[in-house]
Amino acid sequence: MKNRIELIFRIIGSILLGILGFYWGISLSQTFPLHTIVVPATLGIIGVVLGFLITPYLTTYPARYLVSVLGKTSLQSLMAGLVGLVVGLLVAALLAYPLSLLPDPFGQIFPFIGLLLFSYLGIAIFVMRQNEIFGGFRPRWPLKPSPVGGEGRDDMEAVSDADTGRRILLDTSVIIDGRIADIARTGFISGTFLLPRFILNELQYIADSPDTMRRQRGRRGMEVLSQLQKDMTVPVRISDIDVEGIKEVDEKLVVLARQLHAPILTNDFNLNQVAELQGVKVLNVNELANAVKSVLLPGETIEVSIIQEGKEADQGIAYLDDGTMVVVEDGKNYIHTQSTVTVTKVLQTAAGRMIFARLGENQ
Repeated sequence: MKNRIELIFRIIGSILLGILGFYWGISLSQTFPLHTIVVPATLGIIGVVLGFLITPYLTTYPARYLVSVLGKTSLQSLMAGLVGLVVGLLVAALLAYPLSLLPDPFGQIFPFIGLLLFSYLGIAIFVMRQNEIFGGFRPRWPLKPSPVGGEGRDDMEAVSDADTGRRILLDTSVIIDGRIADIARTGFISGTFLLPRFILNELQYIADSPDTMRRQRGRRGMEVLSQLQKDMTVPVRISDIDVEGIKEVDEKLVVLARQLHAPILTNDFNLNQVAELQGVKVLNVNELANAVKSVLLPGETIEVSIIQEGKEADQGIAYLDDGTMVVVEDGKNYIHTQSTVTVTKVLQTAAGRMIFARLGENQ
């Protein structure tokens, strides 16, 4: 579709510049003693070629860039810029007559300068202060639920804050992970899960993948969505809302989060970093899992079951109920036995918490 539009603009540009070159050639032939046929024809051909080559740089390319920029800009910022432009134009119109009374050439130049200056100031001020200006008029769009994979289209209606609560955007990774269903069932998350249609489409694409592992992960994600909708502890809304001009799913999700002022629920490290850099709040399931793990201090004693050998000599490995690894010094000889160990060091890593311990005195 884009290539067709670009071709149409190239043809139109070729025709226009060809006609312009032809008439310019006729004008030159009348002014100078030149050949009346060769010059217009030559300039017309040059105009056709130039029109075909440069038209996209004057039409479609700037338009695509503008659409891309506007797609990444929140609706609130666009509205603030529009209102600021209108206010700036009104101020410039009020000052145009007094400025026109100044002596020449100031009376002719200053009204135009004032138009540019106040338009820029209006846009800049309203965009910078948009949160204060529109704080009391922020739109809320609750989305009606539809079954996973259903054909129903969601309608967006403006309602009060008390009716909507908080909306949380779901990422594909956190759905496939599956822990979100258990977390939601506990009641620790309040608000509404918002699932954009493009996230659901990506999940369906993974579920239909020819790769067996990806297909299983995608189907697991569909099962988790069904559990969330049946449980209803946290309502799940599927929305057709989209971000035009952006292809990448993660980038769409970040832009949508900025527009809706909603956090993103994910366990994707890269998405987490990109979203935080753009000022979007992120709820990371992995960080939550690390936060609720048992807190142990050096000197405390715990009961563990050593299940395997460690990497170092005579080490044994055990796990707590929350999955925390416990490395037991001289625990190799106590594999498959319940042992009392004393914590010697607690190490926090990017992968989680690791505990080092030694066998108790009675071992």
